[in-house]
Amino acid sequence: MTTAQQPENQVQQANTVADLVADIQALTTEIQELYCLDEIPWVVGYSGGKDSTAILQLVWNAIAALPDVKRTKIIYVITTDTLVENPIVAAWVRNSLKQMKSEAEAQGLPFAPHLLQPDFKETFWVGLIGKGYPAPRGKFRWCTERLKINPSNRFIRDVIRASGEAIVVLGTRKAESTKRASRMRKLEAQRVRDRLSPNMNLPNSLVYSPIEDWQNDEVWIYLMQWENPWGYSNKDLFSMYRGASADNECPLVVDTSTPSCGSSRFGCWVCTLVSQDKSLAAMIQNDEEKEWMQPLLDFRKQLDAEETRDKRDFRRRNGGVQLYERNLEDGISIEPIPGPFIKEAREDWLRKLLTVEKEIRQTAPENMRDITLITLEEMSEIRRIWLEERHEFDDSLPRIYQEVTGEEFQDTRPGADLSLLGRDEWIVLEEICEGDGMHLELMAKLLDTERQYRKKTRRVGIYDTLEKCFNTSSRSPEDAIKNARLKRELSEAVSQGDVAKVKQMTLGDVPAINEVDEVKSESDEEVTWASRKFKKENLEDGSQQTT
Repeated sequence: MTTAQQPENQVQQANTVADLVADIQALTTEIQELYCLDEIPWVVGYSGGKDSTAILQLVWNAIAALPDVKRTKIIYVITTDTLVENPIVAAWVRNSLKQMKSEAEAQGLPFAPHLLQPDFKETFWVGLIGKGYPAPRGKFRWCTERLKINPSNRFIRDVIRASGEAIVVLGTRKAESTKRASRMRKLEAQRVRDRLSPNMNLPNSLVYSPIEDWQNDEVWIYLMQWENPWGYSNKDLFSMYRGASADNECPLVVDTSTPSCGSSRFGCWVCTLVSQDKSLAAMIQNDEEKEWMQPLLDFRKQLDAEETRDKRDFRRRNGGVQLYERNLEDGISIEPIPGPFIKEAREDWLRKLLTVEKEIRQTAPENMRDITLITLEEMSEIRRIWLEERHEFDDSLPRIYQEVTGEEFQDTRPGADLSLLGRDEWIVLEEICEGDGMHLELMAKLLDTERQYRKKTRRVGIYDTLEKCFNTSSRSPEDAIKNARLKRELSEAVSQGDVAKVKQMTLGDVPAINEVDEVKSESDEEVTWASRKFKKENLEDGSQQTT
């Protein structure tokens, strides 16, 4: 028997109900000893799913069995609401936390539930509708860190600052995926004791994973056979998973030979990192009472459209043109990387989202009629980005909000409704520019830049800001792309040492030769470009023209 085969056989041999009972008893003792060992606070990650419910139930029962004098160390229970969670799951988790808090107080247990949310400047809709980010993809996964990782890490850092250390208790299991198992095994070599690993992302914290070797069936056996200690129903959780299974079948787990429905997964209803939201689709398919969520599924399909080039800018968020090699049937085409959604597309996404919210509020069950898909704080931040960063002073958000909802938009941001420029001025500017989108954009940027600096006591930096407006918006799309291609050709000629080609490409052929584009990251916010200096030419009257 080889070493590689031993763990596998051990898992198979231990996969019996009797051994599971013995394992639970051993884990209970282990949890109690670790809890009483020191004064380091615990943070339990709870998502409302089966694994996190199982780990919290284990910890809860173990601590409840301790004498009162030993139950002195606080145990934080944290849940991150991304604000785009599956509505059924989100409601389940919120109600669970309320019940948990009430029961902990009644039982005199040191559990403190906390519902965390992303910063309103980092939410999904602020990214997509405000900044114009495309729906997340594998190569531009901008959502996970902002929506999930940052809120929980901020909380844990606060705990570490207050206490010096923290132990993070998670329901991660090797059986979840091959990738997860590989990562957990790598960390085992650095462990300070069994199931206690260093947290590579947060110094002064350890990760405790008691059920790391459990299989899906073992999780369900535990949840079905051991009563939920904070008074919530594990059978309802079981039913929720069953309803999220494509075949609507999730057999009652009575022994280890019975297959489970543990492969069902819940997540953000807008997620485009998976091919399709199987759990949401299954819920709608399996239960007529959940058909009110169909507009969410339809909206998500629109977000997941493969081709959105017609809705996106030819430049990145910073105004630069970045080229890439696109593989087509007839060969390779050098094209600009599509940038953020253009103004009309962002406005359309907002209008569609508000329409979906209005529709489901009318069709959802009575207890779900207050559902909010996008908050007023998010819309306020989107409005700020459109006005101050995009210079779109026609201020279309309040108008769209009123058109869809029939209500006036109430912006809590101080001074949000005070502006020298508005819809009337935008219409006049559109008439002057006669359909030239780049001219309209340039004029809007110049006017709004002057407006922004007008409110400042010192106008230091206004010339650099105005120069940036010309750098990003003075060329037509065709000219900007042509210029980027010329620079690309010149760069390739220089790297290949083709002196003759470099000589042929004179300054007249490449007017912006001094502009060097340098990409640092896939994220638009991390891309920096060297600024192009204006070339000044003397005119006959002695004045200077900027080109």
